[in-house]
Amino acid sequence: MAMEITQFLLAAQSPDANIRTQAEASLRQFQEQNLPLFLLSLSVELANNEKPLESRRLAGIVLKNSLDAKDSVRKEHLVQQWMAIEISMKAQIKDLLLRTLGSSASEARHTSAQVIAKVASIEIPRKQWPELIGSLLKNMTQQENPAALKQATLETLGYVCEEISHQDLVQDEVNSVLTAVVQGMNLAEHSCEVRLAATKALYNALDFAQTNFENDMERNFIMKVVCETAISKEADIRQAAFECLVSIASTYYDVLEPYMQTLFQLTSNAVKGDEESVALQAIEFWSSICDEEIELQEYGTVEGGDSGSTHSRFIEKALPYLVPLLLDTLLKQEEDQDQDDSIWNISMAGGTCLGLVARTVGDSVVKLVMPFVEGNILKPDWHCREAATYAFGSILEGPSIETLGPLVSNGLDLLLNAMRDENNHVKDTTAWALSRIFEFLHCPASGFSVVSPENLQRIVTVLLESINDAPNVSEKVCGAIYYLAQGYEDAGANSSHLTQYIPRIISELLKTAERTDGSDSKIRTSAYETLNEVVRSSNIVETSQIILELLKSILQKLGQTLELQIFSSDDREKQGDLQASLCAVIQVIIQKLSSTDETKPSILQAADPIMFLFLRVFACRRSTVHEEAMLAIGALAHASGPEFEKYMPELYKYLEMGLQNFEEYEVCGITVGVIGDICRALEDKVLPYCDGIMNHLVRNLQSAELHRSVKPPIFACFGDIALAIGEQFSKYIEATVAMMRSAAEVCAQMDNSDEELMDYGNQLKRSIFEAYSGILQGFKDSKPELMLPHAGHLFQFIEVVFREKYRDESVTKAAVAVMGDLADALGPNTKILFKDNAFCVQFLGECLQSDDEHLKETANWTQVMIARVVS
Repeated sequence: MAMEITQFLLAAQSPDANIRTQAEASLRQFQEQNLPLFLLSLSVELANNEKPLESRRLAGIVLKNSLDAKDSVRKEHLVQQWMAIEISMKAQIKDLLLRTLGSSASEARHTSAQVIAKVASIEIPRKQWPELIGSLLKNMTQQENPAALKQATLETLGYVCEEISHQDLVQDEVNSVLTAVVQGMNLAEHSCEVRLAATKALYNALDFAQTNFENDMERNFIMKVVCETAISKEADIRQAAFECLVSIASTYYDVLEPYMQTLFQLTSNAVKGDEESVALQAIEFWSSICDEEIELQEYGTVEGGDSGSTHSRFIEKALPYLVPLLLDTLLKQEEDQDQDDSIWNISMAGGTCLGLVARTVGDSVVKLVMPFVEGNILKPDWHCREAATYAFGSILEGPSIETLGPLVSNGLDLLLNAMRDENNHVKDTTAWALSRIFEFLHCPASGFSVVSPENLQRIVTVLLESINDAPNVSEKVCGAIYYLAQGYEDAGANSSHLTQYIPRIISELLKTAERTDGSDSKIRTSAYETLNEVVRSSNIVETSQIILELLKSILQKLGQTLELQIFSSDDREKQGDLQASLCAVIQVIIQKLSSTDETKPSILQAADPIMFLFLRVFACRRSTVHEEAMLAIGALAHASGPEFEKYMPELYKYLEMGLQNFEEYEVCGITVGVIGDICRALEDKVLPYCDGIMNHLVRNLQSAELHRSVKPPIFACFGDIALAIGEQFSKYIEATVAMMRSAAEVCAQMDNSDEELMDYGNQLKRSIFEAYSGILQGFKDSKPELMLPHAGHLFQFIEVVFREKYRDESVTKAAVAVMGDLADALGPNTKILFKDNAFCVQFLGECLQSDDEHLKETANWTQVMIARVVS
């Protein structure tokens, strides 16, 4: 088989489907029968300069896919497979990969660099392949080595740094890598290909350079080389150097002060006169500085930095020079940029950066921007009018209401008139600017709004006229209506101002959702999302009849989607997307009408036709629909209470399907949440379905295939089920507590340096506590003694969480609540436990000092519960 792999690799790329299928099957069979030999054969193929480029290319792709996958479960499986291969076989494969870096074929070198990095990502964290970095550095230090080998080596170093953590290398290795990379950027010694590879490698290695950036001499040298590289002859090298500067801005903000004069000059020259790809990175540098300073202002520290990070106020100091530079970029629009959201050009980057500058310095930016706005807003050239509008819209977040209020009030009429501008770009940007005005300067609940009962009619008239404009303008108008409506949410009597316009707004949004002239479904999605916000923000007393009429209309539309003729997968996708939007509207209407005792009966009367349609939608089995319909069913269960029981016989099979949908794990997660809603609605009437539900939930927790994000909601769902069925939960107690203990151990051993893992750990801890709370409260009135054997372990887990250096507030609340539930449910039986665990007093003391009122309230209740037990 190994001898024939070339033929199979070539045949697998044949235009003939039969030949291709047979070859793929043969490759799969070889892989399954003897994975080590399969990987070795692929490595030999990739390394062999005599073999066809096509077979080598596919050999490299298959090799890479045998070591890595996007799906975390699949990736872990591939890692374990590699680890199981005999050391001598792995050594041969790695040797061949390293030799391929010197191949005459650039594609083979590039692929080999990627595969080496994938192997490194598995082995280096496990302290294997210690000689890799040394082997790569040797390629760089031997003068006689060809440029192609050095370029491939630098590329490999970059990929390896991207794949591994800075903790995986000792400082000597980091120093050697940085030395090799920075030397590779040297203009006098190396070709442009080598210098480009070196600059890209430095970008990936910057995270490793913490110690080096703390040393003045080393930092000065690195910065000197990067700044020199930023003015290279070759544009792609200049771009890569500016990408390094962007990374340095966010990673090493604290030490930038001595270089800022030079960096302003470099970025300024690039923005004014360099190629767009370079200019974009130069603007991104200032956006990164803004991000750091915004974070310092909000949290007093930059991400990853210590609490003593210095706020150097670079933006404030550069403001008189930076703002004019950015304003000039706004005039460099592209003719068709309003038609394509994926376009990213210098004017858009400049406007985005200006918005960040406004958030960073607040009022100071206004006096620098307004002369530009006033000087360009009425000019005959559309570029000037659009740039002025974009500048104005960009500075609406950051400066104070006192500063912006009068300017916006004076300019609102001008902007409303501009919605009738002859140029599409201007109308597009004006609609966006209006949406920003309504988002940031229209909040009647807080006592300030640029929208008044006097100008509201004109605003609504203009928006509803403009919603029929070109698709891109219409979509932005939907955004403006969205924020206009949102301003009236929780606005009390002020929400009545919008009531008289709601029928017209709903009518126009429904009409807009039916439009077919947009290139995709974005306009429809925007229209329905805006419709949802209009319903959410409406005054329920005044609009209940209007919302009921809307419900009838949406149910009718949902029914019509079930009659659509489906001829292709594209038709099926469009049907699914439309059904998802309609189900989302129904969910919002259910929530709105069930929010008051006066309007709740109307939703209960409509429950049968709603459920009938949802069950038919489920029969389509499309995941997006499944998600939205499930969420709406959760809302209906909440509104219906025990009456929801009548739908369970028919609904149950779809709940099971949702719980078994590992592939579309979001559906599975939402289904778990909806089961919680149903438990709260039905209480003990859910009992007949609990065996089946619990079997699925336990199986899901045990599965290595299910995405981990679904597992915390499952624990919380145990608590919901226990609360609903009380003592009947006793038959599940051993299995569930065993899993909760196991999950608690996982939490205790979790790596807190990984932010994503830390978030997951917090979700897991919170849900374990919620599960315990539900079970304790469920047993409280009948069988509390069943939880006594588990109380000691729960105390241990609470203490582990209490002693954590960085503790999430939501986890703290859940931990304190479960302490109260322990005392409340188990009573005097816990007296000794509370007396033996002195940390409880300390924990409660900390919570009672908190600024969070809800946490203080929970801690007070817990303190009372414990006092009852121990006194």
